[in-house]
Amino acid sequence: MVSASDWRSDLELWLAPFLSRLGHPARRAMCPAYVAGLIGPGERKSVAPLAERQGMASHDALHHFISVGPWDEAALEEELFRQADRLVGGPEAYLIVDDTALPKKGTASVGVAPQYASALGKNANCQTLVSLTLSSGEVPVPVALRLFLPESWASDPTRLAKAGVPDERCEPRTKPEIALAEIDRLVAAGVRFSVVLADAGYGISAPFRHGLSARALLWAVGIPRIQKVFSADVAMVPPPSARRRSTQPLVPAEEATSAEVMLADEPWKTISWRQGRKGALRASFAARRVRIADGPAVRLHGRNNQHMPGEEAWLVGEHRSSGERKYYLSNLPAEADLKTLASTIKARWSCEQAHQQMKEELGLDHFEGRSWRGLHRHALMTMMAMAFLQHRRLGEAGRGKKNRRPATQPQPTSRAPRHPDRSGGHAFAPTTQMPALPAMRQTAQAA
Repeated sequence: MVSASDWRSDLELWLAPFLSRLGHPARRAMCPAYVAGLIGPGERKSVAPLAERQGMASHDALHHFISVGPWDEAALEEELFRQADRLVGGPEAYLIVDDTALPKKGTASVGVAPQYASALGKNANCQTLVSLTLSSGEVPVPVALRLFLPESWASDPTRLAKAGVPDERCEPRTKPEIALAEIDRLVAAGVRFSVVLADAGYGISAPFRHGLSARALLWAVGIPRIQKVFSADVAMVPPPSARRRSTQPLVPAEEATSAEVMLADEPWKTISWRQGRKGALRASFAARRVRIADGPAVRLHGRNNQHMPGEEAWLVGEHRSSGERKYYLSNLPAEADLKTLASTIKARWSCEQAHQQMKEELGLDHFEGRSWRGLHRHALMTMMAMAFLQHRRLGEAGRGKKNRRPATQPQPTSRAPRHPDRSGGHAFAPTTQMPALPAMRQTAQAA
């Protein structure tokens, strides 16, 4: 077990490249204090309790740093991208798109409104953050948290101005649009990953899937069972003569059918994708190549608002032991086998683990300010704290392997190549179990 002084000195070293981007000495002092407060003991991680536990006479300096201080969050975000890529980036990594809800009371906090909270499985008065998590070997490192503004906020300039929402963020944007913009920032920063993963809340969006494909990214996303698809070999024929002339020279000879129906007669196979606490995790999977019915909207077979065949992709179904059935689409290569498809799809779980840790241990949902800047800076500090814990986790795992290695065993080779082939390469998550995150809170209390 490490002492509190050990992890604090390690934190100071790890934060050095972040602090070099802050400039002013006061800001370089407040940042480690804030991150250490999130990691250390104490149930409440809002500004006043953090300052008190850091031995500060007042919380004014810490509040000024996180809420109104004149420093550039983008510079620290870029450093977070770099550190996350160093920790888990590469051709074996996944980029997981999701969102997480921060329950709130009242109506004044930026973005708060009655809306669906996926983590709660119901509507709640909350803020919703679109999240991106870089994950490899079951080690998640959150790299982006961006607030979604519901219509009640996006259409109210007075509320936006009062909360300090930047002008460039005031335009209404869907969650998939926010996610694509954040993906562009990560790619521009050189963050390495192989496949983008998302649940049905994002996978249902044809523009989101199209946007990923237009960026030459591999993806695997959830979809509703009623998502329409065509057979991969659907024939294209001249439209039948009708009183209304078709705008398409060729139309599909068959009607699109739902994902559920398309896979109904396919063979199902039990796949184990990783080891859980109670043994191997298994479910039954089936897969078939299809063309997604998300092309231009046209009149087909006597009905309006039908869609032409779009991109060819894998349609994957999952039958869980609970009786629940899930469906997915993926543009992984046609030669990918069922094990690869299933393991890739199921790698998404690690982002939920990260969200839970950031809320329960690091106080992601404890911020009491109301402004756009304060919320995003608090979220950034929380992600930095999480990345530091994963840095220690991986370090402890490496030391454990080194200690167990026989003296005559050669040293392991270096990491995988630094530049993955995003257009064709694919991987599935290893089943190696990493040690638990370092128990910083307990060791700090013991010290």
